[in-house]
Amino acid sequence: MKTSDFYYDLPKELIAQDPLEDRSSSRLLVLHRKSGQVEHRVFTDIVEYLRPGDCLVRNNTKVIPARLYGTREDTGAMIELLLLKRRENDIWETLVKPGKKARTGAVIVFGDGLLKGEIIDVLEDGNRLIQFQYKGIFEEILDELGQMPLPPYITHKLKDKNRYQTVYAKYEGSAAAPTAGLHFTEELFRKLEAEGVLVADVTLHVGLGTFRPVKVDDVTEHHMHTEFYQVSREAAKKMNQAKAAGGRIVCVGTTSCRTIESAADESGILHPGQGDTDIFIYPGYQFKMMDALITNFHLPESTLLMLVSALAGKDQVMAVYEEAVRERYRFFSFGDAMMILDD
Repeated sequence: MKTSDFYYDLPKELIAQDPLEDRSSSRLLVLHRKSGQVEHRVFTDIVEYLRPGDCLVRNNTKVIPARLYGTREDTGAMIELLLLKRRENDIWETLVKPGKKARTGAVIVFGDGLLKGEIIDVLEDGNRLIQFQYKGIFEEILDELGQMPLPPYITHKLKDKNRYQTVYAKYEGSAAAPTAGLHFTEELFRKLEAEGVLVADVTLHVGLGTFRPVKVDDVTEHHMHTEFYQVSREAAKKMNQAKAAGGRIVCVGTTSCRTIESAADESGILHPGQGDTDIFIYPGYQFKMMDALITNFHLPESTLLMLVSALAGKDQVMAVYEEAVRERYRFFSFGDAMMILDD
């Protein structure tokens, strides 16, 4: 299976640069994967496709202002930093640009010395471990100095940083938003719960594993970066009971999917717990827990597009993407949504 099998042409003007004023007013492409039927709706119509007893699974991670700009203490050279994962206390795994200027022992200064970071190790994949020094509370300093880590294909400045958070974001730790959840409003959740749809929260802190590009020709040779996940006893119980009662497990986004597929056993039972996952889902994968998926439109040749193809079939998904381009859907993080059903 080649990475190029997942390529499609996308006009630049279809890459959404700004979130819609009303989160839930985006378009919704509904794919019935077994019949192949495609419907063009609006996002609030998901109420019609979910049944009493179905369980929506949300990733309640919260994006931190993970992008920092600083200078090398000795040379004054500009350095851009993206916080990926807290390893321990004040040591973070980071992505540094330009990498050539970020050798072990280099000290980077942020905000006139409010925050300093020393590079203590260069990892195999080129990421850096940085130990930070500061006075006060790290999260408060980060909130003051950091910027929301919007993807590089978004060139517009975000007016309201909360628009790159889901309305249910709770636990800080992500370098990117679980963007399928950006379409939901509190009002929409109230409607769904009134219809008898269950909601279960899991946590996966989105890092490099989710959006790292595939640089190998053979898909199977790509290695995912690990990301921290957590499934509570309450969430596991709710999903297991819903599944046993005939309800569908409907994941809001690929990160929710990867979380429960990491925590489920081969017999389709979800177990509570936490840890790091590097699960890579591509065509041929047999889903243990997820039945349906709500997701955005993903980058060509990305692991996210491969996951969607594992659920609905590569040829069918690529054909649907071509139709979405023809129908002028908005793509990527602030774009429109897609719902893949099991019928």
